[in-house]
Amino acid sequence: MSNQTSVTEFLLLGVTDIQELNPILFAIFFTIYFVNITGNGAILMIVILDPRLHSPMYFFLGNLACLDISYSTVTLPKMLENLLSTGKAISFLGCITQLHFFHFLGSTETMLLPVMAFDRFVAICRPLHYPVIMNHQLCVHMTVTIWIMGFLHALLHAIMTSRLSFCGPNHVHHFFCDIKPLLDLACENTELNLWLLNTVTGTIALTSFFLIFLSYFYIIAYLLLKTGSCTMLHKALSTCASHFMVVILFYAPVLFTYIHPASGSSLDQDRIIAIMYSVVTPALNPLIYTLRNKEVRSALNRKVRRWF
Repeated sequence: MSNQTSVTEFLLLGVTDIQELNPILFAIFFTIYFVNITGNGAILMIVILDPRLHSPMYFFLGNLACLDISYSTVTLPKMLENLLSTGKAISFLGCITQLHFFHFLGSTETMLLPVMAFDRFVAICRPLHYPVIMNHQLCVHMTVTIWIMGFLHALLHAIMTSRLSFCGPNHVHHFFCDIKPLLDLACENTELNLWLLNTVTGTIALTSFFLIFLSYFYIIAYLLLKTGSCTMLHKALSTCASHFMVVILFYAPVLFTYIHPASGSSLDQDRIIAIMYSVVTPALNPLIYTLRNKEVRSALNRKVRRWF
């Protein structure tokens, strides 16, 4: 790797160039990170400790909470450090490692959401067969598969990016090492890298979103044809509301970032969108699930009463 590049470190320029805003931004992002760790940690703990939540839906929710904690931890601690220090350097290896884990955890979450939608489809449309279809072995196999696929997908981008020659400026116009900002610094042709980013990452995102849409379409069609009652439809879909909100919050910025052409991309716009799906959304997920899910709220209340 060292033979292919003269750059040994990169400088992360961060969220803003206005230094006076750094203490305020630090306080904001530290609070968001604390909410993320506390909220998702509480969900993960409840799902593990409460026997009433040992079901496929909450097994996947526990995985989502674990991913959200890890996803933000890849970028936020380094960003918080840079907001308080003048040295914003990250080593070449550290940069590629951050890129790998960011895309590993991000693509894994992208593929987990359609699995959660499929779980809701089976629960609503095949309730009698739900325990047989969504058995523990299938849930574990699906989860392990998407984690492995996410790891391999990220490894592809990490290897392809690390093989590029970086011989010029080393200022990364972002608060973490992402593929597009690094490709702008490369001293050689990056068309293959961009094609892989748009094609592979785009295919994963669009396919996952389509599968989610398909699951909800079949749920709505099934309920309308079976009951013909809007009341029953509303009641059944209310169980999917939390998942649907998470899907919108996560997929909208991701699809915009990795599908739209790089030439039309604004650096400031990309940074704001990245903050949405990598910082804000993981912190909102536990709030969405605890506020809208009675079982999670009840389990949390039981644990709090037991401790206090």
